[in-house]
Amino acid sequence: MNRHTDCDTREHILTIGEQLCMHRGFTGMGLSELLKTAEVPKGSFYHYFRSKEAFGVAMLERYFEDYYRRLTVHFTQGEGNYRDRLLAYYQHTLTQFIEQGVIGGCLTVKLSAEVCDLSEVMRAEMNRGAQRITALLAQALEKGRDDGSLAFNGEAAELAQVLYSLWLGANLQAKMSRSASALESALAHVRTLITAPAL
Repeated sequence: MNRHTDCDTREHILTIGEQLCMHRGFTGMGLSELLKTAEVPKGSFYHYFRSKEAFGVAMLERYFEDYYRRLTVHFTQGEGNYRDRLLAYYQHTLTQFIEQGVIGGCLTVKLSAEVCDLSEVMRAEMNRGAQRITALLAQALEKGRDDGSLAFNGEAAELAQVLYSLWLGANLQAKMSRSASALESALAHVRTLITAPAL
């Protein structure tokens, strides 16, 4: 098996696994179901991952790496100023929920409560990924304050943690209630926390 094929097969297993986890959760995704859906033999799975838990860590690492990359592009190249981009980041989830009725594509919302009690290494990987996203939010806040597009009180790192926690909680509440009201309230609060400078 050459390196290109080797990489493609591993990526394929991770992609299918993430899709299944979004629907069934991590514990609900059986290894046999994953192998059948991915159309790979059991030996191929264990060639790349020593256990289902190791697969879970790799899946989270891949998910957060992709999320970090996309968010970096959004904050550096998105439309408008930094305040516009920060608000658009939250608005996207709200719009998606209103249109689809679900929190789509977010492994953090789907797996956080489940895996934090299930696996210490998966919890640690999820926490590491969340910290990187929070640091990216803090960087966007600092740049927005520097260029005059937004204002806020206190330190950027502290506010970024508040914003991340607020939005994660609102996502979980929206998932429980099947209502967008928690996301709408959270977004309204975000708007007051990162105010537009007075003209």
